[in-house]
Amino acid sequence: MTTSQRTVIPDSIRTNGATPNPWWSNAVVYQIYPRSFQDTNGDGFGDLKGITSRLDYLADLGVDVLWLSPVYRSPQDDNGYDISDYQDIDPLFGTLDDMDELLAEAHKRGLKIVMDLVVNHTSDEHAWFEASKNKDDEHADWYWWRPARPGTTAGEPGAEPNQWGSYFGGSAWEYCPERGEYYLHQFSKKQPDLNWENPAVRRAVYDMMNWWLDRGVDGFRMDVITLISKRTDLSGKLPGEYGSELDDLPVGEEGYSNPNPFCADGPRQDEFLAEMRHEVFEGRDGFLTVGEAPGVTAQRNEYITDPANGELDMLFLFEHVDFDCEGVKWKPLPLDLPKLKSIMAGYQAAVKNAGWASLFTGNHDQPRVVSRWGDDSSEESRVRSAKALGLMLHMHRGTPYIYQGEELGMTDAHFTRLDQYRDLESLNAYRQRVEEAKVQSPESMMAGIAARGRDNSRTPMQWDGSVYAGFTAPDAAAEPWISVNPNHAEINAAGEFDDPDSVYSFYKRLIALRHDMPMVVAGDWQMLDADDAHVYAFTRTLGDEKLLVVVNMSGRTVDLPRESAELLAVADGLAESNVVISTYDAAHAVTALAGRELAPWEGVVVSL
Repeated sequence: MTTSQRTVIPDSIRTNGATPNPWWSNAVVYQIYPRSFQDTNGDGFGDLKGITSRLDYLADLGVDVLWLSPVYRSPQDDNGYDISDYQDIDPLFGTLDDMDELLAEAHKRGLKIVMDLVVNHTSDEHAWFEASKNKDDEHADWYWWRPARPGTTAGEPGAEPNQWGSYFGGSAWEYCPERGEYYLHQFSKKQPDLNWENPAVRRAVYDMMNWWLDRGVDGFRMDVITLISKRTDLSGKLPGEYGSELDDLPVGEEGYSNPNPFCADGPRQDEFLAEMRHEVFEGRDGFLTVGEAPGVTAQRNEYITDPANGELDMLFLFEHVDFDCEGVKWKPLPLDLPKLKSIMAGYQAAVKNAGWASLFTGNHDQPRVVSRWGDDSSEESRVRSAKALGLMLHMHRGTPYIYQGEELGMTDAHFTRLDQYRDLESLNAYRQRVEEAKVQSPESMMAGIAARGRDNSRTPMQWDGSVYAGFTAPDAAAEPWISVNPNHAEINAAGEFDDPDSVYSFYKRLIALRHDMPMVVAGDWQMLDADDAHVYAFTRTLGDEKLLVVVNMSGRTVDLPRESAELLAVADGLAESNVVISTYDAAHAVTALAGRELAPWEGVVVSL
């Protein structure tokens, strides 16, 4: 199914508060990590031609929008999230002509293309940054430059402007000998933060965005866009800087303070986003904007995504994928289901009256959800839990995002050695926490990386059971840039495509439900049995129609909790025709609900 075949949600049914309802109200977005999707030239890296070659697969799945992780020219320090030229394609992925071909072929199939927009920072090899090293250049104030602390020697430990740490380990400040000052980088030292306080920076960004939209791109996913506004005192000094009126936070166990409270959702955030909407999107239609929003609350999500405020269509919030750890992501904890339900309920409540929610459990920065919250220890439990997790997420109100391979039930990589990893964050964190700060043992850190490392989601897409999983040719000149998951022989698209009981086929049904049932898109959402430790249950209501969603999020048979059982008791018996979708089958679902119990990883949606 393509966008031209989706049900049009009538304006009498409120979605995000806009009139008419936006085209994306009942759309489903599919994220592609280009370097791991499909390699066509045998160099071990995925490319744009590879994505074009798989468009029929994506159209068959039924998704509407393809979000591409960055394909711009880049030194690839952070796999393309360090951009050196926003208006060119990195040779690793192809050419601008290849991008134009992808856009044309996607549009023929009713698929839209959303590009990753990384404008909190650039690469340190971008021409803007190179020019900014000269204090007399017009770009001198395009980044966050600061002198060494008074009484210190520039470039020596302790001379940094404040004690902020980078999210990728070490100091958030890097000394530049050419300029004789430090620049701020919240991420890699090769990713200097742009100074959005400078109107010229914003103008350059908006011009670039317009250039891509004019070329045919259908919108942007905006990387860490809620970090662009920093808090400063009246003289422009950051917290903890010498002479600043703002105090920094205390240093943590790794020896640095946390910049997030001062860089996330800053004082000019709304102003910048509204200006962007006006300068780039006003007068256009058919586009989609979604912002990655670290540090943003569910309540702020309502304001930013309320169409009346003219900012973004939706945001990615992260509380639901950040809470299952012991302070830091490298110390994971088992899933606390009531806590997850509480967070998700907060997301849903915040956009009850205006705004919109993004629905996701996986992306290029998260481990595979079937390994994280499901059970990949056997084929049966993997398939069952992958379906249950998909059902749980997709039946919420909002726009679902599917990360490549999620529709197959792909699992974590289960690497055991540090040299198997490629991700900058994981490698830097090991050095920082184990070798330098010595706050975590090697064994504990390796277990943490195995459970939460970003490379879990970045192994090649598993197309078939051949030696490189169909990602690249078996006789390719180069091996894939990162190892293929060994389980690709059992888990792959070729084996699932025509199997009606596969995870792939189940995801097709989930996507079709959102396309065809306005209640799934926009019906009221109400949590049930919030404190139950095993069952995730809620209702969706639209007018006189009501759906009950119950999902056993465990690998054992459980009793149906009280509120769900009472709601079923009110219904005068259920038949198979009442079953909208089930992770088992309709007959099993009717029997299970009649007996007030759910089998392992059983999820059921019934019409009451």
